[in-house]
Amino acid sequence: MISVVLADDQALVRAGFRALLGAEADITVVGEAADGLQAVKLVREKRPDVVLMDIRMPGVDGLEATRRIAADPESAATRVVILTTFELDEYVFEALRTGASGFLVKDTEPVELLRAVRVVAAGEALLSPSVTRRVIGEFAAGPGQGRVPVPARELEQLTDREREVMVLVAEGLSNDEIAGRLMISPATAKTHVSRTMIKLGARDRTQLVVLAYEGGLIKPGWLTG
Repeated sequence: MISVVLADDQALVRAGFRALLGAEADITVVGEAADGLQAVKLVREKRPDVVLMDIRMPGVDGLEATRRIAADPESAATRVVILTTFELDEYVFEALRTGASGFLVKDTEPVELLRAVRVVAAGEALLSPSVTRRVIGEFAAGPGQGRVPVPARELEQLTDREREVMVLVAEGLSNDEIAGRLMISPATAKTHVSRTMIKLGARDRTQLVVLAYEGGLIKPGWLTG
């Protein structure tokens, strides 16, 4: 059973998500929050698999809540999916950078929302080739965003193969697709991805994509579609 916390300041939105998710046999909504502070408290209490997090909420917003959840070792297994009204939103990028596993626009089709919950609960990331990478590419190298580039010494920890794998992850390839591209086994590809994440302190594949841009391994505009 996949446990979910809903964080949105609009009760009607939460009710809609609860009705949709609650109708699924393998998903249960274990709590609702009207602001980021409540969301952080609920995550500590309920230890959900997934949080659907609105960015713009009163008080502690979704961005700060995501940062707190990602920084809490006891919440390491919880994955945050950002909900936003706009695809290109600087706050979305910052949320991805600070630990969110992906994002959805609020007019996403119900079937896509359900798929997203299952994908992140399984430990994967929402790497939409046409949307998530576009957000990352738009803001990763943008001026005035208050971000600190990945130090070169951190990337120097990686082997040539791990750098290669990191770029393929940034292209949105799965472990099986990486294995096919590099002519290695899927298990070996998974090992390379895991080691790269550990060395760079990345929570999941989404953060690897962000780090690939910030480290200069991928340039904005290289990946489209």
